Amino acid sequence: MDSDPSSQNPTDMTAFVQNLLGQMQTRFESMSQNIVSKIDEMGTKIDELEQSINDLKAEMGTETPVKKPDEPKPADSA
Repeated sequence: MDSDPSSQNPTDMTAFVQNLLGQMQTRFESMSQNIVSKIDEMGTKIDELEQSINDLKAEMGTETPVKKPDEPKPADSA
């Protein structure tokens, strides 16, 4: 009955747990770097979008503004 997990050598269990924790730490670091990279990328895109909006606003400000014609008020049709 050597297959019982409680009869395993504590040194083997310690090595297994340390290996598992090392793998988890590596995955966590990789995911963290990926998340930070995506956040930086989103920040850059937002900055570019904001600059484009400001450019469009400035472009519209230099052109003569197009006014909508005043709509005539509806007369009472009663």
